[in-house]
Amino acid sequence: MSGPVVTGLGAVTPLGLGAEEHWRATLAGRRGLGPITRFDSSSYPVRLAGEVRGFTAAEHVPSRVIPQTDHWTHMGLAAAQLALSDAEVDPAELNEYEMAVVTAASSGGTEFGQREMVNLWGRGPGFVGAYQSIAWFYAATTGQISIRHGMRGPCGVIATEQAGGLDALAHARRLLRDGTRVAVSGGADASLCPYGLVAQLSSGRLSVSPDPERAYVPFDPEAAGYVPGEGGALLIVEDAGHAARRGAPRIYGEIAGYGVTFDPPPGSDRPPALRRAIENALADAGVAPGDVDVVFADAMGVPELDRVEVEALTAVFGPRGVPVTAPKTMTGRLYAGGASLDTVTALLAVRDSVIPPTVAVRTAPDGLDLVLDAPREAPVRCALVVARGYGGFNSALVVRAIA
Repeated sequence: MSGPVVTGLGAVTPLGLGAEEHWRATLAGRRGLGPITRFDSSSYPVRLAGEVRGFTAAEHVPSRVIPQTDHWTHMGLAAAQLALSDAEVDPAELNEYEMAVVTAASSGGTEFGQREMVNLWGRGPGFVGAYQSIAWFYAATTGQISIRHGMRGPCGVIATEQAGGLDALAHARRLLRDGTRVAVSGGADASLCPYGLVAQLSSGRLSVSPDPERAYVPFDPEAAGYVPGEGGALLIVEDAGHAARRGAPRIYGEIAGYGVTFDPPPGSDRPPALRRAIENALADAGVAPGDVDVVFADAMGVPELDRVEVEALTAVFGPRGVPVTAPKTMTGRLYAGGASLDTVTALLAVRDSVIPPTVAVRTAPDGLDLVLDAPREAPVRCALVVARGYGGFNSALVVRAIA
């Protein structure tokens, strides 16, 4: 083992709680998209979402923390605890200054913030709680994980929308190379409230279809945007030597390579930079395109952006040169939680040598070997995860099995 390795997975998703429950549902092709129930969305153009059903904060979060924090942070705390338990890491047994927390955030605590703004304008400033100052903050989840588990090493947050889950894991990898031993990293998001949904609508990329079976169909000729979701995943990333010394019960794989670029401004004559991010990730990992066994696509669901991704993948791998999948068609796009969840799914694909399916899509582009409807059993030792964030962020991450 040479690079930072992943020893624990924690997931809170529209398909289930825990990485294994999520994985079983993903392989079964179960769809987690449905009508929004967290508020009355009947007057909004978007009425579908990937909600985390059956999540009760009191079962995962200390009671005193619940009123201080947003639903987004509750799910992040739950995912972190699941990941630590999976890795059999007891933070109390480790040096507090050698443990780091790096998460991704997109919208922050919008549900909590909306509630306090309603109090401000409806009842006056005396009815705004003190926790408003921190619960909405995009670093709240990082801070709460750090406090709960006594992790006093380097802590941070990355705000690059859907790309953030990969960027956070890459930053954790850098910290491990600089002396940190254990990092909790990844992302979760939850913005299914009126304030959060209106903010998302401003991108013009959300699907307004009322049909959960066809609302989010990336790469399909009928693609017309994506469905939003909530949840995400946090991972335990360790120095390989530290994992070996403590006898980590399992190693899911190595974070082997990372590439990041930023798109030129709209109207520029320069091409999109996604292809370069992918090539940089492969070069960083020291792998050739032919070494990659599967790509977990960003799969925006917006026709012109889908074309950019298809062109980038075919340019790097050749037409139908690598199997491609988009399990997020079952959950919706989870913003800061989406790419880290794709990374969890990719590591489980490596573990079990099976590629999970893309659901709902009927017709794939000619140049794309899109895995449709059912899992595909195939040797999987190296996977590429691709993510793009609103505003021009492109990230790519290579994970692979330990030799």
